[in-house]
Amino acid sequence: MKIEFENHIIEFNVQYGNRKKLSLHIDLLGLITVKVPKDTSEEMIKSAVGRHAKLILEKLHILAKARETPKPREYQDEGKFLYLGKEYFLHELIETRGLNEEELKKNLKKFYFSSCKKIVGERINGYQIQLRVKPKTVEVVESRTKWGSCSSDKKITFNYRLAMAPMEVIDYVIIHELCHLIHMNHDRSFWRRVGSIMPDYKEKQEFLTRYGHAMTL
Repeated sequence: MKIEFENHIIEFNVQYGNRKKLSLHIDLLGLITVKVPKDTSEEMIKSAVGRHAKLILEKLHILAKARETPKPREYQDEGKFLYLGKEYFLHELIETRGLNEEELKKNLKKFYFSSCKKIVGERINGYQIQLRVKPKTVEVVESRTKWGSCSSDKKITFNYRLAMAPMEVIDYVIIHELCHLIHMNHDRSFWRRVGSIMPDYKEKQEFLTRYGHAMTL
């Protein structure tokens, strides 16, 4: 959903559930989530967000500034890191007791590598069946510039930092690379094939464009 406030468009995700009150959360990436009781009307949701619009814009501005001049990561129990699109304290992701900063960095990277391998391994098979393709190899690597790649000899790689992204964004990258097994370029046929599996793929592209720089260690 989205609303307009003082010439600004505020976009937000809505999660319906068995709850009594509405709550609003803005994460490290500036993604806004509104959790509401399952019978809440769209009008009520937009009205509630509108009442907090000024504060929301202020928070988004602060986050944008922080992304321009990123602070050093805090490798301690209360440091926050992204996993599957949500923020977690470091101690919720890895064991932190008795480890120095260098050891914490190393173990956190290992966590993301192993998580990415597990997630990709679980998700890729279904899409292979839908697309009727099979890569020669699938690997998780470290890359500064690419979320995924597919070589002419059908070897696919995925960036370990994908484990920081929401699951649907990971799915998009998986679909994207598998479609390169059919079309090695980005012509219309390629994008039609991607869209046949994930019609809203452009939203996932936009997510990576807007927030990919924050998905790092």
